[in-house]
Amino acid sequence: MPELPEVETVRRGLAPHLTGQRIARVEQRRPDLRWKMPEDLVQVLTGARVTDLRRRSKYLLADLDRGPSLLVHLGMSGRVRVEGAALGSFHYDPAILPQHDHLILTTEAGVTVTLNDARRFGAVDLVRPGEAHPLLASLGPEPLSDDFTPAVLAAAFRGRRMPVKAALLDQRIVAGLGNIYVCEALFRAGIHPLRAAGRIGPARLVALHAAIRAVLVEAIAAGGSSLRDHRQASGELGYFQHSFRVYDREGQPCARPGCAGTVRRIVQSGRSTWYCPTCQH
Repeated sequence: MPELPEVETVRRGLAPHLTGQRIARVEQRRPDLRWKMPEDLVQVLTGARVTDLRRRSKYLLADLDRGPSLLVHLGMSGRVRVEGAALGSFHYDPAILPQHDHLILTTEAGVTVTLNDARRFGAVDLVRPGEAHPLLASLGPEPLSDDFTPAVLAAAFRGRRMPVKAALLDQRIVAGLGNIYVCEALFRAGIHPLRAAGRIGPARLVALHAAIRAVLVEAIAAGGSSLRDHRQASGELGYFQHSFRVYDREGQPCARPGCAGTVRRIVQSGRSTWYCPTCQH
């Protein structure tokens, strides 16, 4: 499932083609994805101007000049592609089948933005003005924002006996983190994924905070990680997967200089965790 870097990569790819543009045509090809789409979706979007394109956690939000914001969640297999005669060449995977194109927006400038979702685990909704949308209401701070500090992380972890891996995946503690980048951040900070969140000292929390930010910034710069479904809006692959230090590297030598350990995989709450038992404590 796309995590913060993948969604931010898609947002950055779409922003130049949507921000400030009016939506001239909307084609909704099915009434639902994971959940039912709003009945007035086509009516609200047609003729609306996109005033801003934002990301909150793992969700894309297109603010409209007529009030609501369009919310898009990519789910497990969702991809957004942008096309237009004046946009140059693009790189499309022939496995992306047109029968899975579910929502198509065409701007007055002739740019087409298509949501393709083969498994239909994604979502499309409208966030009405003043509404506390259930998908957004309980989210914690953005990890790359000024609201996310070592002190905030310490307060969220205080007294918690749950493993730090599980705590970082809790979107109420910090928004947008998923399995890939939590594994990578914990490795960089040298923290064992099974360690209780409330038993991490101040200095190690500072290191963890820095590691979270660093791995996210590097992943965004690399266009995210393309393991199965993720593509940038241009259709190109992300390539941060080539920089993984522990994720999906079971049995391989530890990437930390001077460490003779071997990457191990365990299962936590039904999800795989990769770590080095030698240098992560």
